[in-house]
Amino acid sequence: MKVLVLNAGSSSLKYQLLDLATGAVLIRGLCENIGMHDSAHRFDRGFGELKRSEIMNDHHDALQIVINTLLEPDRGPIKSLDEIDAVGHRVVSGGEYFTESTLIDDDVLEKIGICSELAPLHNPPALAAMHACLEMMPGKPEVAVFDTAFFQTLPPRAYVYPLPYEYYTDYKIRKYGAHGTSHRFIARHAAKMLGADVRDLRLITCHLGNGASIAAVDHGVAIDTTMGLTPLDGLMMGTRCGTIDPAVVTRIQTLLGYTPDQMNEIMNKKSGLLGVSGISSDLRTVEEAALAGNERAVLALELYAYFIKRYIGQYFAVMGGADAIVFTAGVGENSEYMRAQCLAGLEPMGIVLDARKNRIRSGERIISEDRSRVKIMVIPTNEELMIARDVEKIMDEVHQAEVTAEMVEETLV
Repeated sequence: MKVLVLNAGSSSLKYQLLDLATGAVLIRGLCENIGMHDSAHRFDRGFGELKRSEIMNDHHDALQIVINTLLEPDRGPIKSLDEIDAVGHRVVSGGEYFTESTLIDDDVLEKIGICSELAPLHNPPALAAMHACLEMMPGKPEVAVFDTAFFQTLPPRAYVYPLPYEYYTDYKIRKYGAHGTSHRFIARHAAKMLGADVRDLRLITCHLGNGASIAAVDHGVAIDTTMGLTPLDGLMMGTRCGTIDPAVVTRIQTLLGYTPDQMNEIMNKKSGLLGVSGISSDLRTVEEAALAGNERAVLALELYAYFIKRYIGQYFAVMGGADAIVFTAGVGENSEYMRAQCLAGLEPMGIVLDARKNRIRSGERIISEDRSRVKIMVIPTNEELMIARDVEKIMDEVHQAEVTAEMVEETLV
């Protein structure tokens, strides 16, 4: 089965074409800076990355470029779109509507649109990609895979805010979480690496990148996560402030006369590592500045690590301990410095990092000392594979339903 996985951002379209029969990624790519003068297409067929400058006014144009690349004579991975069995779309927010991945129809499209308020940078471009697929690949099954679905198992004590209760009942203001597809993948893969059933483990999964979140996965079920109503809450991130005193927002608005939109822009795009360091939202750049003696860069790194350590401690308490702490995404996989900083001093909790193993730079690995009661793991995330497997499962269910319907019809005849 061949599945095209699409991940639409506000000005980007990531994609992979996977052959699930062999596990091969036939092509992966990124259309970036959509709608800008310097839009470009990067892709890799397995022989190294190529880059082409392309004019892309919108996600419709980007998808057309993707399709053209897939079908390139002699070089494309497929000769016809008929070789693609289905399309999987990453959707950041499904609100309370969706507890699992689902086949896309008009009702699903409408509800994803309603949830755009919860993910304004991601749901609208995802919808644009879906509509473009409907136009360019009519009749092709499409499946929506929701980041929020993994966190629909949170108990009310974890997702209800201590506000007047009617704000939840009337307006659905609650914690939804994000990065659920990544947390689901690394939780399952961690169990596989440990030779255990995920339902027998307590895991703290850390997706640390420009966007960052941590989840408490108790015996295979997500019971808490750091992101909230939107992806702004929780950890300090590249440009997002994470958890702060809510009164800070109204205080700044009063002092500087900012509108809600301006305040939202500051908290989402001008805070975090960028805001504190004044240098960059990229942790690598901030680390370099800190090593050169920049005091604000040092402070930014200390804050970033402190937020992570604080939530690890919270989830350790919530679950009554942990069997493993798992790191993934750009920072989680690649920054030995940040892993060491956020775990420093946790030895009394049975969390003992092995400094030598922590310096290993690639691949899935266990980086805790043998005496550590809690395993410390690094697992490269693979959201695209998780999405493709969900698509495969749903298509199998659709096929089985069709077979059953045919059998019933034959029996009636």
